[in-house]
Amino acid sequence: MLLYRVTAQGVEVLLVHPGGPYWVNRDEGAWSLPKGEYDPGEDPLEVARREFREELGAEPPGGPPTFLGTCRQASGKQVRAWALEGDMDVSAIHSNTFELEWPPKSGRSHEFPEVDRAAWFDPHTARRKINRAQAVFVDALTAVLG
Repeated sequence: MLLYRVTAQGVEVLLVHPGGPYWVNRDEGAWSLPKGEYDPGEDPLEVARREFREELGAEPPGGPPTFLGTCRQASGKQVRAWALEGDMDVSAIHSNTFELEWPPKSGRSHEFPEVDRAAWFDPHTARRKINRAQAVFVDALTAVLG
């Protein structure tokens, strides 16, 4: 789900940064839209709404979503995206967590947030910050908004 808002400075999109030790020092190309995997038979749009709730700790805004298309990431994962207009305070996000053995082969398990932060970006900056394959969604949104 790609949340966007229109401000006096123009359009901004909300991106999330993955949590955990592998991402802590990565910035450009590491950000993403809130997303997750879905099982056969699940409605991808409903899963997008669920993942938004889980990764940001807030309900996605109401209103009609705009389908932005699909992309395939370098990992092979296929991502479908919808845009919703809305606003949220990024300092108030609360993500679900995952457990990971850290450091590797230490036998110690630690809990990390799935998303460690969120931020609003103008489309130009968002294209640099977002996973390269997902940049098509920023372009699709700007095309839809004109």
